[in-house]
Amino acid sequence: MTRAEIKENLLVALDTVRTRKVRSVLTILGIVIGVTSVIAVAAIIDGLNGFMEDRIKSFGSRSIFITRIPAGYTGGMLPHKIRMRKYLEIGDARYLKDTVPGLDISTAFMQRLDVAATPESISYAGEHVEKMIVRGAQPDYAAAIALFTVATGRFISEFDDEHARNVVVIGAAIADTLFPHTDPVGKQVRLDGQLYEVIGVFEKDPGIFGLGVDQFAVIPLSNYHKNFPGVRDVFLIFTVREDADLNAVRDQVVEAMRRRRRVPARAENDFDVADSNYFLSLWNQLTGAMALLTGAIGSIGLLVGGIGVMNIMLISVTERTAEIGIRKAIGARKSDIRLQFLLEAITLSGIGGVLGVMLGGLIALAVRAAISLPATLSPFWVVMGVAISVGVGLFFGYYPANRAAQLDPIVCLRYE
Repeated sequence: MTRAEIKENLLVALDTVRTRKVRSVLTILGIVIGVTSVIAVAAIIDGLNGFMEDRIKSFGSRSIFITRIPAGYTGGMLPHKIRMRKYLEIGDARYLKDTVPGLDISTAFMQRLDVAATPESISYAGEHVEKMIVRGAQPDYAAAIALFTVATGRFISEFDDEHARNVVVIGAAIADTLFPHTDPVGKQVRLDGQLYEVIGVFEKDPGIFGLGVDQFAVIPLSNYHKNFPGVRDVFLIFTVREDADLNAVRDQVVEAMRRRRRVPARAENDFDVADSNYFLSLWNQLTGAMALLTGAIGSIGLLVGGIGVMNIMLISVTERTAEIGIRKAIGARKSDIRLQFLLEAITLSGIGGVLGVMLGGLIALAVRAAISLPATLSPFWVVMGVAISVGVGLFFGYYPANRAAQLDPIVCLRYE
């Protein structure tokens, strides 16, 4: 078939869509819904993936965490063997630094495991902030995690930690709420009922889903240990020197911790080790499950749309039986008839795909503007959205198109 014939058939298909507007809209509605849901969620997930990848990398590619509870714990009942693990100790950080030569920084910090269950609060002169996180840290903590960079003032010093001083470094959002018109450094705030002096403010970091450095208040680890006796979980973080082999140092750390905690030779570790790749893998598993769920929901919409396309095309074949007979009588081949109806089906579904991509992109932009959730509509998903819809039209439109092509021209001309 020549390019001119394809163009002619495409124009006929567009004219059919234009003359049957209501039917066409109802036909493509399922495809629009299916493509919209897929594109919107794909854009949000793509944006979140990029944001989380950058954020996790900001922990440092050579930073590794050691915890008693597996990384990613968000509350709820833990398995018995996890609950029975011995608590990590603050002294473990110094032990690792003295034992493993490839370490650059080795430090400990503490906070509540389930921060949502026991929210902390901070106040100043009538202003009050709740749903924030109090963390006890050692002086090297800010150097180990670049996210906790101080913008004004200073971080916790060795003197602060040695004397368990009531000093605190607060997140930018906390500072903006408590001190909207004044410098917070040097002011006395009340943290969970106790007075603390603000010695610094972290750089602004709203994070995601409202959880970032902005919501943190960091105090000396010794002070935390004294004023929060009910919290027993200690977390360790260490960084590996650039001239050392990351995997080898990690193995040495694991062996050192096993010796210190007297883990039997054939027993599994009674602690967990996680690095940036682990957290990224954990995040990808979560978004992968979301993508599968969205794909399943979108597939239902596409299936409904595809069945609608097939039914409408079968009705169209019946209504245009006489037209098919005339076309065959003046020399149209089966392939010409088949292509005409296939192009009509593809045009219907293609329009639905384009509309779905546009609506999905608008929803993603609206979500991004409304709740500052990163959303990025990549060219890949634009092409995929249109290609999927065209594929649906091709698949579900083939049967009606083939049925039209097989009609007997004499029978068609007699049809009324």
